[in-house]
Amino acid sequence: MKRITRTIAITLSLVLLTGMMAACAGGGASGDKYSQGASDEKIVIANSAATSGPLGVVGAPFNDGIRAYLNMVNAGGGVDGRQIEFVHYIDDEGDPAKGMAALQGIVEDLKAFAVVGHLGTPVVAATVEDLKEYGIPAVYFATGIGQLYVDNAETNADGYNLFPVQPLYATEGRLLTAFATGMFGASKIGVLYTNDDAGMDLLQGINAQIAEKGGATIVAEQVTAGAADVSAQVTSIGNADVDFVIVASIQATFPTIVKELAAQGINKPVITTYVNTALAMSEAIIDDVSGRFDVYSTGWVDASDIEGITLFAEWVGADLAANAFTMAGWIAGATFVEGLRRLEGKNITWENYMNALEEAPIKLPFGAAVDYAGGNRWGTQAMYLSKAVPVSDAFPMGWEEVAGMTNISDLY
Repeated sequence: MKRITRTIAITLSLVLLTGMMAACAGGGASGDKYSQGASDEKIVIANSAATSGPLGVVGAPFNDGIRAYLNMVNAGGGVDGRQIEFVHYIDDEGDPAKGMAALQGIVEDLKAFAVVGHLGTPVVAATVEDLKEYGIPAVYFATGIGQLYVDNAETNADGYNLFPVQPLYATEGRLLTAFATGMFGASKIGVLYTNDDAGMDLLQGINAQIAEKGGATIVAEQVTAGAADVSAQVTSIGNADVDFVIVASIQATFPTIVKELAAQGINKPVITTYVNTALAMSEAIIDDVSGRFDVYSTGWVDASDIEGITLFAEWVGADLAANAFTMAGWIAGATFVEGLRRLEGKNITWENYMNALEEAPIKLPFGAAVDYAGGNRWGTQAMYLSKAVPVSDAFPMGWEEVAGMTNISDLY
């Protein structure tokens, strides 16, 4: 009898302990009015974005953008009468171990309602599984890694609580393919991809789009990231008689591939990731490709949104008005707030907030949109198209926009 009584007591203790751990994690029961970090007066959100070290030049202005957007919202009375408090918990310096410790502190000590603006591939990669386990809403990741890409997430273990905004490489791979087939009529696409996360994720999206929608065949060749000689792989693409080329690599290898295509006379249109839409990339290739073939690149922050840019500049100030990382932070803040606005009159719980983000597409500042319906965690599925051109007063960045914001679904 003592053994049975002791067993029951241990079981009850374990049940109580489990309940206490769940409460510490902060989700709250379905009938609760608030999850952790929320109250009648305010909503607390946080991140640990690197503000020093190599990523400091990204994290500091990125956080400035978040603060500026929230300052604007709070000055207007907040959301449903609640102020939004943003806490930069620590500077994790882009170090995965520090990022993991910071996430624990944000959830368990600060008890924030959400993580907003999780920055940097090393930290995000190290903490994705912890985020899922905690179940805390995480809005905007300043990285495009494939660990965030999810089709039809149903539970937090699947990544339901993760809400990427900027394009994920796998999503962009889909869109690059959709542009090639839907806009340019490509039927046989050569893909030159690097053996790093960016290249592999882009290839994943390319193959997924073709598997789902068809429209073309793919001939793929892998190159080593940073390789100085890609002649063999380019020759293989040329021998396959492709009518379009996707360069699935980020900046270090992109010019090498394009120059080799030109050197071998493979004068087919080329498209590449938005990461390569930079002055240095255009300057590196323009003399080789001019008069031979066009090189296109995607983009997702549309500076032609004059009204949005004007409002942004008003709140961030002249010093940050042209900073792309500050613009990204502004978008992160806007995305979080939109989900909160959809909860007017409802309990402010994690479950309700995440459901609200899925209700309808979210129009982002500066032209794009993101749609989380059906558990899809793809980041924005809309991008515009630019073409590499010689630098001029009209095109100081060496890229000319040739097609406005276009959704994957619009190209099929």
